Formats: sequence, C-alpha cells, structure tokens
Amino acid sequence: MRRRPIIGIPTQTLHSIDGIPEGLPESWVMSQRYSRAVAAAGGLPVMIPLLEDEDTLRALYDRMDAMFLPGGVDLDPATYGESPLPTCGRLDPARDRVELRFAGWAIAEGKPLFGLCRGLQIVNVALGGTLYQDIAAQRSDAIKHDYFPTAGYSRDHLAHQVTVASGSRLDALVGTAPLKVNSMHHQAVKDLAPGLVPTAVAPDGLIEALESPGKQFLLGVQWHPESLTDRDPRMHRLVTGFVEAASR
Repeated sequence: MRRRPIIGIPTQTLHSIDGIPEGLPESWVMSQRYSRAVAAAGGLPVMIPLLEDEDTLRALYDRMDAMFLPGGVDLDPATYGESPLPTCGRLDPARDRVELRFAGWAIAEGKPLFGLCRGLQIVNVALGGTLYQDIAAQRSDAIKHDYFPTAGYSRDHLAHQVTVASGSRLDALVGTAPLKVNSMHHQAVKDLAPGLVPTAVAPDGLIEALESPGKQFLLGVQWHPESLTDRDPRMHRLVTGFVEAASR
C-alpha cells in the first residue's frame, strides 16, 4: 500500500475577542474544511501549532511532505515593510511568523507548497512581494472581492470569473475553460515577488493565482477551492494535484 503523504496545515490563534468563554485558555484552531479536502485527496493532514521554539518548528517541518497554507486573518503589513492602514483587519503575528518560516523553508528546499487565499499572500510576501491592505481603499477600479460569510454570503458563492493562463501549472490542473470562483478576501497581491508568475486574473486585473515556473509544486490561488470540491471536479483536482506532488 502506497504511503500517504503528510501535509502540514498551520493553525490560527483563537483569542478571547473571538467569543470564547471567559476563563478558557487561548487556543489554536483551523477550519475542518482544509483537513477534509486534503484527506479526500489522499493526504494525511496534520495541524501545525504556532510554537515559538525554532528547533521544534523545524522538526515538525522536516516530518512534513508538503505544506498547505490556508485562509484566515490579514497579514501584518510590517511583514512587507508597511504600516497598517485604518482598513487593515485583524492580525495574528504568531501565525505570520510560523507560516513565513515554513514557506521560506519549503521554497528554499523544493518541498511542495500550496497556498489558498491568505496562503497565496504568504507565498508572495515570503519571496519579497507586497499586498494591497484593503482592495476597496487602494484600488478604485476593483470589483467586489469581499463576499464574506459574516456578511451573509455562503462559502460556495461563485462571485466572479478568473482567466487562467495557458500552459501554466494551474492550466494543467483545471484547464483554461471559464472558471468561476468564490471570493472571501479584501487583501490581494500588489507587487508580485521575483520568481513568481501570475497564472490567473480577475476581471479587474487583480492576481487570482500565482506559481513558480520551475519544477517545484509552488502554487497559490486567491479563492477557496476547499469549499467547492463537492460541486466542481476541477477544484478537487487542485488539491489532488498538490497531494500527488507531495507523494513524489
């Protein structure tokens, strides 16, 4: 029986501000959807705690066959050399630190790396790129991208179409036929990092997918395929393609 690859999924800090009962300790959490999608694609999902000890983090990383960076809160603008705007959202510096460290190791060593939404942004920042802190405030020509469940939209709401670049890794996984995606973000790639190429764009020109042109499986998408795998086989293929790369 073929060994199933171990896929690391970083967590996020759950604070008292998030509504947990008073007196309970701070916790690390992550949506079940990511682990379920990885498991359905043949991987073994393992949640990564946001520890401070570098040796422990490195030991965890070394046991992973691939890294899967999920969505979540905003990146701290300090990670790309800016001060936060008033419209920048909630931050999780511990998560930023761990994810940037894991992404850096994976990029340097060629370990498969797949980023979704915030995860795409982590990949860009890890390689030296920057972000729009708030699309509506910084791009007057942008369409609506912030279809958040907290505003009444379902997580599988198909918000807009993306155009996939022919000949890209993304093309090999999902093809270039019209692709409608969900959209739950208010930050986006501003300056693309060196070594990355855009492989999908929204109607307003914002980058919706990026990847490395090399042999490494290094891919980020700005949408949430984990919420669409049941309705669109192409979204499932995105995850299975990543898990297959981890198996190799």
